[in-house]
Amino acid sequence: MFKEKIKEIRAFCELNSDPKIIAKYSKYFKEGFDGFGIDDKIFRHQIEVWIEKWNQEMTIENYLTLGDELMKNGKFEEKALAIHFVKSKAAEYTEETFDRIGKWFDPGISNWATTDVLCMLVLPHFFIKNIIDFDKLKKWNTSQSEWQRRAVPVLFAELSKLKIDFQIDEALSVIEPLMEDESEYVQKGLGTLLRGLWKKQPKETEKFLYKWKDKCGRLIIRYATEKMDKEYRKKFRKAK
Repeated sequence: MFKEKIKEIRAFCELNSDPKIIAKYSKYFKEGFDGFGIDDKIFRHQIEVWIEKWNQEMTIENYLTLGDELMKNGKFEEKALAIHFVKSKAAEYTEETFDRIGKWFDPGISNWATTDVLCMLVLPHFFIKNIIDFDKLKKWNTSQSEWQRRAVPVLFAELSKLKIDFQIDEALSVIEPLMEDESEYVQKGLGTLLRGLWKKQPKETEKFLYKWKDKCGRLIIRYATEKMDKEYRKKFRKAK
């Protein structure tokens, strides 16, 4: 069953590959773009076709197994498909589903875009439905994968956009172990989250930033303070 679906997916991707789109996407990935380059409208339509076509035969477990293979050996669009397929079965999520998805970072999630799509489309559901709590994310802070570490602040940022309630102290306690992370992409994720938190709860966020300003990566501060008044943000400069 899975081999036939992978064969069908790969045939579609190869047929709709566009070198111009590959060239366009490549500039957004320092590590290089390993994808087919498919027109977004065509790709999204085909996702809907497959989800409807396979809805009755595919369970969350089936899609996780299919996703394991797509993440391990697939290109950019195939990994995106794994995420969309799993999203279609959100009603079947369990704590074990979350753990299984977490294992995708080791073999397959290798850029910021796949990470962020996962954080946007799939991971919020585990917290919306109270399947897991935020302590579960703390284990991701020590992952060897910078993308799994990046997923921690990006997920909080997505939850905030969705207006999912969480205490700022809870979010800050989860991300704090990442504040000295050397990854550019983790730092950007942290800075973006802190910028969003500052808009809602400036006092608590500024206290946290002031605590870390002399120790954390400068990208965090740059992103976190970019919406502040030019003079005001100077208070968060690293002490000489």
